[in-house]
Amino acid sequence: MITYSLEDYVFDLAAFFPISMFDRVTEVRVRRHQLILQEAARRKRRTDLAPEGRLVLLAADHPARMLTAVGENPIAMGDRQQYLGRILRIITVPGVDGVIATTDIIEDLLIVNALVREAGGPSFLDQRVLIGSMNRSGLAGSVWETDDRLTCFTPDSLDDLNLDGGKVVVRICPEEPELTNRTLGYCASAISGCNERGLPVFVEPVPVAKVNGRLRLRRAVADIVRVMGVASALGDSSRGLWLEVPYCEGFERVARSTSLPLLVVAAGAADDPTPLLTQLSDAVRARPNVRGALMGRSVLFPGDDDPMSFALAVSAVVREGRDTEDALDRLMASRNQNFDSLTRWLTR
Repeated sequence: MITYSLEDYVFDLAAFFPISMFDRVTEVRVRRHQLILQEAARRKRRTDLAPEGRLVLLAADHPARMLTAVGENPIAMGDRQQYLGRILRIITVPGVDGVIATTDIIEDLLIVNALVREAGGPSFLDQRVLIGSMNRSGLAGSVWETDDRLTCFTPDSLDDLNLDGGKVVVRICPEEPELTNRTLGYCASAISGCNERGLPVFVEPVPVAKVNGRLRLRRAVADIVRVMGVASALGDSSRGLWLEVPYCEGFERVARSTSLPLLVVAAGAADDPTPLLTQLSDAVRARPNVRGALMGRSVLFPGDDDPMSFALAVSAVVREGRDTEDALDRLMASRNQNFDSLTRWLTR
């Protein structure tokens, strides 16, 4: 029986992504900002979004919605060197398909990719799935949180930056019908615009309730099933839609509510990945339309552990069908692998 252990391991972000390397991103933004569009245009995209029928994606759009807390640190994700470095740690190695991110993050990644290529290294963004997060104005904790307008990517800018698709969130709150209806309209319009351009859209329907002035996730099967039907019918066609769905007990019943492909959004704790991996294992076995996972801050910030190792453990469950024990074994064996994937090129 494998049990999770940190032993004496501590992930060193500053060694993987030094501050001098991070500062080069700003230098490019000041002196060579045209490099962003040039690198986007030359990036080699997949001809098939999910060649093996499954996707493991990283969500990296938190700060744009005023979400910066991790554990007891209220601004952990507000340290851009840490945030970008951890994203790079995950997507510069095989095993994760790509990232869902905002304009600034996508463009930071394109800059780093260009710098690596210019130094003679390989492109880590070729054949990756880059999805633009579109509606980010529903700021966390605000009184207008359910009124989530498209303040980031648009269908046109997704096309301009040669991205692989878009993502929208719909918080459905019966206590706030006007704000919820507005967001449904924004998202339907965005989906139709992406359909015109042949771009898939990932839709995250979130059933919420207003409790003491704050939105709280409704995690009961019945609540999630109801919003799945709403999300599946947004826009002028569902042909390019994928749904991102929170894990809950009884997930098989949730998966039966649609024929659309699903990505599971599972939560975990920094001090033990076992619950996260167990939830994912249960979900991907629930129904054939469960086709992957969306990883979030519990993978980006896994305490003192290596975010890449957490991501590879998730990939082992979702893409390879490994059980929790095998995935934990993969996690602990992969710590510190490919640690010089950036520095071997960018500190010469």
